[in-house]
Amino acid sequence: MRAIWKGAVTFGLVNVPVKVYSATEDHDLSLHQVHDADGGRIRYQRKCEVCGAIVSYDHIDKAYQDGEQTVVLTADDLASLPEERSREIEVVEFVPSDDLDPIMFERSYYLEPDSASSKAYVLLRRTLEETDRTAIVRFALRQKTRLGALRVREDVIVLQSLLWEDEVREVRFPALEEHIRISAKELEMSEALVESFSSRFRPDVFVDEYQAQLRKLIEAKLEQGDALDTAATFGEQPETTDGASAEPIDLMEVLQRSIERQRGTKRAGAPDGGAGKPSTSKATATKTGTRKTKKTA
Repeated sequence: MRAIWKGAVTFGLVNVPVKVYSATEDHDLSLHQVHDADGGRIRYQRKCEVCGAIVSYDHIDKAYQDGEQTVVLTADDLASLPEERSREIEVVEFVPSDDLDPIMFERSYYLEPDSASSKAYVLLRRTLEETDRTAIVRFALRQKTRLGALRVREDVIVLQSLLWEDEVREVRFPALEEHIRISAKELEMSEALVESFSSRFRPDVFVDEYQAQLRKLIEAKLEQGDALDTAATFGEQPETTDGASAEPIDLMEVLQRSIERQRGTKRAGAPDGGAGKPSTSKATATKTGTRKTKKTA
């Protein structure tokens, strides 16, 4: 891995020099666009609207237009901003870890100690672990001031950038404002269904089915060309719906059938009730065994 940024975590007078690494990577197959008539590559050019020249990145500046005037900002202008020059990841507060709404999480970065002694780094890591707190930090990265959270993962401090509050949209769905009555029996059966799917979350058993199928498609087309029979390659696919149903559903009946099918799946020997299939939700990872739910026959 290559460090993308170097600086220091600061809390109080404590200074923890660190290197920052991207914690995630994209394994999706890279596809480009071609002309359907002859297969020619489609490329996009950075063309100046004034002189018509094709412009390279090193001759491109940024600009802001307020409707009447345009302000051009050079790379030197942007680099001169105090926040951009800052090399500090400043801790502003320590909060209970469950205060953070996961919808605010953005990118994840690993922090590596960047000094002869890693004692300050280990001290911060141990403090976060022992107090079960998350450090809320401010920092600047790639021409943007960011809010972030420091937490511990496998003995490494992880920096997660957070969305600002006004970047999370408020939502109000009229259908949810109606008074919906849920009976005790419906809730009991729904909880029984959740219990039948319950497992510990193991990310290694989940795979990106779309990318696997895309690779299979590419390999098949390399062998067979445009004469490829996709039905023979992937098998006959069932008809899909848009998820909407014109007919009202009987929740009790659907819940009962779902429970019976899941029990049958487990009896057939599927691991963890089908864990490993993409359709299995992360919600199934919730604390197995913390609550004994009566299962409905």
